[in-house]
Amino acid sequence: MLYYVSGKVTVLEPGLAVIDCGGVGYGCRVTAYTAAQLKLDKLARLYITESIREDAFDLYGFISREEQRCYELLTSVSGVGPKAAMSILASGPQNFTLAVMTGDEKLLTAAQGVGKKLAQRIILELKDKMGGATELDFSGGPVAAAPAQSGGIALAQAALQELGYSPAEIAAALKGADPKASTEELVRYALRAMVMKG
Repeated sequence: MLYYVSGKVTVLEPGLAVIDCGGVGYGCRVTAYTAAQLKLDKLARLYITESIREDAFDLYGFISREEQRCYELLTSVSGVGPKAAMSILASGPQNFTLAVMTGDEKLLTAAQGVGKKLAQRIILELKDKMGGATELDFSGGPVAAAPAQSGGIALAQAALQELGYSPAEIAAALKGADPKASTEELVRYALRAMVMKG
């Protein structure tokens, strides 16, 4: 089993990156999100999910384990194949996680090959797998400023936990974050902090 491939990017085309590992080029199918973070002739590491069928042996490469986990969750949903999963993840794992947690069908149906029914099934099936964040009520109504802020933080924490981070890591990453920021901004802030930490 391949866990990751690491080496120089020798080919970079829409949906494809070739990583040279000791003279062997591994062709990996990649999302637009991953491709945007790769540079030709520069070193890169991609986490690999293998897809072996009678007529094909495909490698799907992801820039982070978080993106890989989201792909594996997506392909566990009936009716979601690799192509649709890669299309959904084009805008990044954090946007996908937020879409599921907030029930945002529009973000999912924007992906090629994903209709409204499939988007609803993805949300329905993955909400349970993504923890208790969806039990939080962020619907309208008169809400004081403080609860709204803590709501954003709570949803960001739940999204990050779903991406595999521990509560301690999340607390450290969100330290110093603006509590007035949107949930998406908080998730991005935390992910950037974790990347900087290494």
